[in-house]
Amino acid sequence: MKHQKYYLSKKSKLIAGVDEAGCGSLAGSVIAAAVILHPTQPVFGLADSKKLSNNKRFNLYKNIIQNSLDWGIGSANVAEIDRFNILQARLLAMKRAVQNLSITPDLILIDGNHAPRFVETPYQCFKKGDSRIPIISAASIIAKVTRDQDMVMLDIQYPKYGFAQNKGYPTAFHLNQLELYGPISHHRKSFAPIKHKIFSHQ
Repeated sequence: MKHQKYYLSKKSKLIAGVDEAGCGSLAGSVIAAAVILHPTQPVFGLADSKKLSNNKRFNLYKNIIQNSLDWGIGSANVAEIDRFNILQARLLAMKRAVQNLSITPDLILIDGNHAPRFVETPYQCFKKGDSRIPIISAASIIAKVTRDQDMVMLDIQYPKYGFAQNKGYPTAFHLNQLELYGPISHHRKSFAPIKHKIFSHQ
């Protein structure tokens, strides 16, 4: 797939890519990342995090962390997801990721059709940007690995749900375990498989 072009003014020297992970999960926070890559230390092999093997994704994660100018993580927790809805939680996590950068970018490139409102910094949205624009791919990798690590920790606390394997997504196994044991506080109560299900354990 060809890399997508974006508008770059003469003043846009520092570009941040932004993406999130975990929107479709039934459990856990939505995690966003903002990344500013180093102009003279390129990271090769960047791609949509979902299309990479675990080993390839983690190696790229380490490479991005070591060679980027700056990176930041933002999240929206389960309570915020249930309160605002997943789209607004996604935008909140993205905004927090950018706010957690120590360097202010000149331009922000965001995956998807929606973006949080950045008053002082120009930004652009790109459909499937995580597979078309390398700097957004970098952000998708950071977000995905960070969220996966969170779900592995959750798996240690609640091994019955297999969070380390399914990451809280509505796999057949996860839905079966929900049927058997009911949801925990880390499940998103506003999501249909949980909201519209009456569990015998509640």
